[in-house]
Amino acid sequence: MLELQNISFHADDKDILKDINLKIDDKFVAITGPNGSGKSTLLKIIMGIITPTSGKILFDGQDITDLAVNERANLGMSFAFQQPVRFKGLKVKDLLSIAAGKDVSKDCSYLRSVGLCPRDYLNREINDTLSGGEMKRIEIAMAAARGGKMSLFDEPEAGIDLWSFQSLIEVFENLRNITNGNILIISHQERILEIADKIIYLKDGQVDRYDESAKIMDELKDATAHTARRGCPAMDDLEKRMLKEVAELDSLPVGAFNIRSNGKSEGRCSTANIQIESRESGDGINVYFKDGTKNESCHIPVIISKSGHKECVYNDFFIGEDCDVTIIAGCGI
Repeated sequence: MLELQNISFHADDKDILKDINLKIDDKFVAITGPNGSGKSTLLKIIMGIITPTSGKILFDGQDITDLAVNERANLGMSFAFQQPVRFKGLKVKDLLSIAAGKDVSKDCSYLRSVGLCPRDYLNREINDTLSGGEMKRIEIAMAAARGGKMSLFDEPEAGIDLWSFQSLIEVFENLRNITNGNILIISHQERILEIADKIIYLKDGQVDRYDESAKIMDELKDATAHTARRGCPAMDDLEKRMLKEVAELDSLPVGAFNIRSNGKSEGRCSTANIQIESRESGDGINVYFKDGTKNESCHIPVIISKSGHKECVYNDFFIGEDCDVTIIAGCGI
């Protein structure tokens, strides 16, 4: 079990984390919350990459607050960065063997568990010929090979394409089933949050909520729906089916969105980092992404289900510096 007692972190005249108290013993726990809420900082403090300003960290009852990264690794902790490290000259089988602490160059189970063909990858070098999605899978395979007590993942979906992300969900579901340890993962993605046992919701450097995944997800969706509906009429079954086809939405998404049906708004929601506004001309929307916005999505589907309806809209996107966002747009007629 991991226990955080009064963890705080202060840097650059800012309180990044404020008196965090948590007991984590479930198998799969997700951390989510707005950008800048301290998620990555918290994970790095747990691993020993960053030293907390105050507080104590207990791992299986042992005080590890002052232990170095390698000492925590020896206790069974592992850490996967947002951007996996590439090691020139090393092959995939070398990294898996290092992680396992023995020669596993002929063991195909780890790569198969993350959907990679061992024959194609064991002898591949860890270099730029591997895509971001492939590197993420290899890193997860390393975590499985290590068989540690706790695996930490910092936004594994960052920087990969939509199709790789679909496969990544299956990989984490499989990892949860085969690993004997605990998984602690930072994510903004609804599908990852839904497979977690519990969710930690950070806001302004503090634990805002910590509860069962289903309960937190219902609260987040309710809050989003409350912000979005604004008295708009409900869509009928046909429009809901079309929305599913063009935007893969069964319900109002978590995050920013603007849903338009037959010339009318069915819902709109902005977030702290993504602002959606109507154009002054009334013929579309402007979407503004703040600098540094990462791993957030914006859905802007349009549905037309009535005959004789005509409209022309213009959507403009203003994307700030150093952003990594996904825009899901589709039109169903």
